[in-house]
Amino acid sequence: MQLGIDIGGTTINIGLVNDGAVLQSVSFPSFEKDATLPQTLDHLRECIDKVITPEVDFIGIGVPSVVDSVRGIVYDTANIASWKEVHIKEELEKTYGLSVSVNNDANCFAIGAASACGCDKDGIVVGVTLGTGVGMGVVYNGLLISGANSGVGELSCLPYKEKTYEDYCSKMFFLGKGSTPKDNYDRAMDGDVRSLDLFKEFGHHLAALIKMVLCAYDPNVIIIGGGVSKSSDLFDSAMREELGRIFPFPRSLDALRIIYTSKPDVPIAGASLLNVAQVI
Repeated sequence: MQLGIDIGGTTINIGLVNDGAVLQSVSFPSFEKDATLPQTLDHLRECIDKVITPEVDFIGIGVPSVVDSVRGIVYDTANIASWKEVHIKEELEKTYGLSVSVNNDANCFAIGAASACGCDKDGIVVGVTLGTGVGMGVVYNGLLISGANSGVGELSCLPYKEKTYEDYCSKMFFLGKGSTPKDNYDRAMDGDVRSLDLFKEFGHHLAALIKMVLCAYDPNVIIIGGGVSKSSDLFDSAMREELGRIFPFPRSLDALRIIYTSKPDVPIAGASLLNVAQVI
């Protein structure tokens, strides 16, 4: 049995996993904003202690950060001020006497999503999470293409319009319009024209990001998850319509599969698979 951990700015999600199937998961509040590094590690151990069992033989961790996955060192973690350089693999292996692997959280989502959707042997699979920001990971026939700093998939930080793709393809887009994805979804379902138009605009921006993904990786499958993806019924048509406009490789579009996953434990499952997933 494996322990999968997904560390975020607001929650820490931990699950007991058996061969990619999450048997039980628990959510804990993440670290206090002003917590020191030792305080955060103590809190993490306290959370793990509440879930781990004697049957666990491996711990996998996903972190929103640049990661040296070989040495298990985390650098400059988003939304965790004290995590500038954390030797988390060494710390947890010392505490629990188990093998520990660490990687970027979007990479963990990609591994978990490819496995959960049965696409892990379908060539190049790109996992995209639409949440507070945009995360992206790339899997090739079950192999995680991680890169030197676990950041192969991070295209959303590239310039787009006057900001970046992330500003237009995540929760930030709606916040910039003075609302939230959920509020807009509720109003759109009541027929509010402005909210419906915002989701269409969001779909057009997401199509621009997917075109970038197509040019960069030429994937067989794109799997989209994260909180904003739950509103896909309101932006998917606009996204696919925009994809068909001004794209030089129509055969790539014809062969591409875009699917959504709403399974909340996908990043946990992906983290637990770091012990068997080959990383290149």
